[in-house]
Amino acid sequence: MPDRSRETRPTLEAVAARAGVSRATASRVVNGGAGVRAPLADRVREAVAELGYVPNLAARSLVTRRSGAVAVIIAEPEFRVFSDPFFERQLRGICRELTVHDSQLVLLWVEGQDDHERIARYLGGGHVDGALAFSLHDHDDLPSVVRGSGVPAVFGGRPGGPGAGSQGAVPFVDCDNRGGARVAVRHLVALGRSRIAHIAGPSDQTSARDRLDGYRDVLPTADPSLTVHGDFTAASGARAMAGLLDRGAAPDAVFASNDLMASGALTVLRERGLRVPEDVALVGFDDMTPVAEATDPPLTTVRQDIEGNGRLMVRLLMRALGDGGGDAAPASVITPTTLVHRASA
Repeated sequence: MPDRSRETRPTLEAVAARAGVSRATASRVVNGGAGVRAPLADRVREAVAELGYVPNLAARSLVTRRSGAVAVIIAEPEFRVFSDPFFERQLRGICRELTVHDSQLVLLWVEGQDDHERIARYLGGGHVDGALAFSLHDHDDLPSVVRGSGVPAVFGGRPGGPGAGSQGAVPFVDCDNRGGARVAVRHLVALGRSRIAHIAGPSDQTSARDRLDGYRDVLPTADPSLTVHGDFTAASGARAMAGLLDRGAAPDAVFASNDLMASGALTVLRERGLRVPEDVALVGFDDMTPVAEATDPPLTTVRQDIEGNGRLMVRLLMRALGDGGGDAAPASVITPTTLVHRASA
């Protein structure tokens, strides 16, 4: 039997006729063009809804000079992204906000310097309207690659390394890492703990350095041997906690730079026969509920709105693309953090 789907699909001409406007006017409204008076535009939109008309994306791109896609670049290995709930939450927020703006996500992996040329070619090739990049490292040239591509961009997290604060820097969205760390450590001090250790994140990421600075703000004279570094994974938190205990004179509290490292530390404490929080109080960072609520005991932690920050990144990008109104370039945003009390401290 012949396929009659093409015969019954509503056309732009049908939309124009239903709305009582010219085809050109209907095209401008449907494809995002400007210059159509509000009453006429409303009639066209009503006709689109009544007829179930689906715009031709190729035609729309000719009018708007937009691809309708945004590149999301994650500077971590693929296995890390799928094993860390932080990235799942951030991507969820990004996807939901892109849907609001009728844009598609194009996910780009960056596992090393060799990927930079490919990323630069793709960004500069007109395939996407803008870029979002997060999990940046100081030694990585990715921020420079994104800046040099010419597409509007927003970073997730404050970038570090050379040129991070230079003129024309890319706006970023980050949480108050330093302030959140101060709140966590002050909470442990208020509990009467006096030997507070810190499991810090990787020193080439600004979030980890800011959280370490927050710890030092509250405990400027803390024994340097009480600070050990992990890489934001549970395994590294376990190794760091074992190292602290193996040195003797165990801490009576630990502030871990993220929830995954705190969960690894908690596993080692239980294996060594130490009670949490009776012997060692424990506080994490991020409030990733799949982790923080699943530990035994549940984890006291500093909450940042990971999904909300992902959505905010998209909003800043859309403002840079002209969808948010106004001509001013979007400014970077630092979002607040709060302490979530559970049973570990």
